[in-house]
Amino acid sequence: MIDDKVIFANIVIEDDRIKYIGDKIDKYKPFDVVYDCEGNVIMPGFKNAHTHSAMTFLRSKTDDTSLQDWLFGSVLPREDHLKENDVYELSKIAFLEYLTSGITACFDQYYFPMSTAKAAQEMGMRVVLLGTYNKEFDLVQKLCDIYHKLNDKDGLVKYCLGVHAEYTLGEGELEKVVEACHLLKAPFYTHISETEKEVRECYEKRGMSPVQYFEKMGAYYYGGGGYHCCYFSDEDIQIFKKHGCYVVTCPGSNTKLASGIAPISKYLENGLNVAIGTDGPASNNSLDMFKEMTLVYALQKVSLKDPSALPAFEVLKMATVNGARAMGLYDSDVLDVGKKADLIEIDLSKPNMQPINNIINNIVYAGSKDNIKMTMINGKILYKNGKFYTKEKPAKIYEKCQKISERIEKELEY
Repeated sequence: MIDDKVIFANIVIEDDRIKYIGDKIDKYKPFDVVYDCEGNVIMPGFKNAHTHSAMTFLRSKTDDTSLQDWLFGSVLPREDHLKENDVYELSKIAFLEYLTSGITACFDQYYFPMSTAKAAQEMGMRVVLLGTYNKEFDLVQKLCDIYHKLNDKDGLVKYCLGVHAEYTLGEGELEKVVEACHLLKAPFYTHISETEKEVRECYEKRGMSPVQYFEKMGAYYYGGGGYHCCYFSDEDIQIFKKHGCYVVTCPGSNTKLASGIAPISKYLENGLNVAIGTDGPASNNSLDMFKEMTLVYALQKVSLKDPSALPAFEVLKMATVNGARAMGLYDSDVLDVGKKADLIEIDLSKPNMQPINNIINNIVYAGSKDNIKMTMINGKILYKNGKFYTKEKPAKIYEKCQKISERIEKELEY
């Protein structure tokens, strides 16, 4: 993914990084393990640039309503019953699903972020947590402390700062987070301009769009990005461009909730950086990057009535390289010497990959989760040939999460 060229080579991995790519591997022998990829594609793993992993307990419980009804009528009442250990357990189901979709890292925003961190470290998943001003981290110094604790070492878990959205801001919340961003020289992230209602009410309340408001408050001084971004004005686009902010589009969630279609082609034409997220399993409901790629290009082509809009390679960049950079994962954006060994194997022996006329187009236009043969994170194979190589058995995870879901529903009745 350095460019659109497909090369034929061997990859040597030492510990958690790529040591060599090429044909001259004799000097690196002997190897502890030799894995024959049988001519399949090896590429960087997909980066899920926006999700709420632990919302697995809400999957298929809160469907067929608008965003406002979905959030305030179904989601928040159930989330009031969440416990810290629930998030730890529920995140694991999402991590398993990411592995089957070739997702090697996720940008996660949810309650009890340190519980998500614990689950990620145990499962081997790479996670960037979006930390907010909340009960757990209610002071600027606490935000700064956890930021340094997780980012000052080479681990699977990283930490960023942001808020949920303009329309859910608590008193003093934005000011505290922005203060921390400036102290740390850190980027800022949030849900933004997801629905027309959100933008309209922000104008009524503040006399400006959400993007303009966050810029006024100094949130984007060190860059960052926004999730969804369905309704940007020309001025909003220029603000994002000026600050180098990333647009993270979530077409599965936006279409299911009928929130809107982000004008991705227009954003690209104006020089914006675009990545892809699945959003959470309550609003999507699947965590499948192949589905998201299909929706990204299909929605642009049909809305613009232009079949040439958004070529396959641009979509693949959004799902891999751009997603990594939106998350600050500059050492796992492409396959290159010294980069993290976060990679996936695409099975070309499946009929949907044949004949091999254009590999990139095949992956984007014809590919599916069924083509994910292997997923490696940090130099470790965690999924191969339909089998998980994680410490905890999937069946045990499913059992515990089912009990959590049922408990919350019972508590909701009272």
